[in-house]
Amino acid sequence: MRIDRPIGVWLLLLPGLWGITLGTQGLFLTQWSAISSMILFALGAVIMRGAGCVVNDLWDRDLDKQVERTRGRPLASGAVSVKQATIFLATLLLFGFFILIQFNIITLFLGILSLPLIIAYPLMKRITWWPQAFLGITFNFGVLMGYTAMAGTLHLGIALIFLGAMCWTIGYDTIYAHQDKEDDIMAGIKSTALIFGERSKVWISVFYAAAFTLIFIGVLLLRGVNITLPILCIPALHFIWQIKKWEPDNQSSSLAIFKSNKRTGILFWLAFAVIQLTAI
Repeated sequence: MRIDRPIGVWLLLLPGLWGITLGTQGLFLTQWSAISSMILFALGAVIMRGAGCVVNDLWDRDLDKQVERTRGRPLASGAVSVKQATIFLATLLLFGFFILIQFNIITLFLGILSLPLIIAYPLMKRITWWPQAFLGITFNFGVLMGYTAMAGTLHLGIALIFLGAMCWTIGYDTIYAHQDKEDDIMAGIKSTALIFGERSKVWISVFYAAAFTLIFIGVLLLRGVNITLPILCIPALHFIWQIKKWEPDNQSSSLAIFKSNKRTGILFWLAFAVIQLTAI
């Protein structure tokens, strides 16, 4: 489940918190329905990120043996059998489904719709140079689910924020993929880090700019013109900081900048909370 590396839980959870915050009528911190939803989403993020890791390790148990960073994983090293992993996965999915049925029918449908994406994602790096885009779709379903859990419906604004979050994920996961470039080439694994190559900083800048633009327009559609809208520039400045500090050929730098996206997500969440408060 990679419990010892919680960054994946944060990156799965934060879009859901965005959706809950923007979908709540009034100040979300004063409403038990919003607080309870955040607690359930946090539990769900731990469980479903863990399930995604198990699925990934089941698909990649042979590939993981060829990559230095992953050859010590339980299935690749033989510490856990396929049967044990499958039983554990089924248990996690059962707990995840129990959490999901606490929500309305639209949120339930979106959660079920995301399951095939979770299962299929590890295959994408074998068949497309854009597995990061597929991860962006999968990891950010929480934006839509969080919003519908509170609002009971979808909105064009939240759809644009979902697309913005997808662009954000393409950016940060490309940075992450730069850690494994050499091993990926040898193992035949595809990624945007390989197709962007020396122009990765330029491409990531484009996706981060698209992320900010789509999120800004989405919030504008949801909350209208608001004097606090410029607060969204704070996470945008963090995007700029990432690009300036990142050293693409340095594995430690790639990991550190990737992990810093926890701060990016939190900054967006706090900005949404301020905008929500002043829009009441």
